[in-house]
Amino acid sequence: MARARYLILSDIHSNIEALEAVFRAVQRRHYDATLCMGDLVGYGGSPNPVVHRMRGLRRAVFVRGNHDKVCCGLENGANFNAGARAAAHWTLSRLTRPNREFLAKLPKGPREVLPGVWIAHGTIADEDAYLFSDFDAYQCFQDSPFRICFFGHTHFPAVYKKMQRDVELTPVKGDFVEVELDPDARYLINPGSVGQPRDRNPKASFAEFYPESNRLVVRRVAYDAAAAAQRIRRAGLPVNLANRLEVGT
Repeated sequence: MARARYLILSDIHSNIEALEAVFRAVQRRHYDATLCMGDLVGYGGSPNPVVHRMRGLRRAVFVRGNHDKVCCGLENGANFNAGARAAAHWTLSRLTRPNREFLAKLPKGPREVLPGVWIAHGTIADEDAYLFSDFDAYQCFQDSPFRICFFGHTHFPAVYKKMQRDVELTPVKGDFVEVELDPDARYLINPGSVGQPRDRNPKASFAEFYPESNRLVVRRVAYDAAAAAQRIRRAGLPVNLANRLEVGT
């Protein structure tokens, strides 16, 4: 009997080239579900293709991201920087009604998807807050009783492990990183960003999770970043949103 396997995605950010590269890389694999930690849209030039593609997944579990909220009109983006706000307002003006309504209905995290396994966009206490340090992770571990929580928002792949009182951060570097998860430990895991990596590796980042064997694999795949950048430029969006894709910052 095949063992359970989950595809873990986050922070696609309207980058259809990156998303399709991920799906091509895993097209021969069966997943029990896709877990998505939000920010389907924002920054990039392909909001409708990305949302349409994600809506079409047969088995998928979502939580919303901060860009999803602003891009569908739930929030005004007052806390965004100028480039992010411009991209969000452009996205809102171009989303089809079905895609806008889909984003508006995405649930707030955290959300339990398997016994002891949660997904969230930001931290446990605040979906808009960034989890960047072992202290941030410690607070999340103290707040809630999950064993494993997948999160996004920072665009940096990372694994935080808690054993007793200590929290250990393992940055994830490389195009194929396998992690054996200790069944007696607790974890906060960021799979990195599909559509806008910021760890100076421009390849799309995602993960696979095998709960029965306590195994995690974080993978990177190359995609046509130049084409994705050109979409941004053609849309008249801030040019730095295009330039950063090709260097992964």
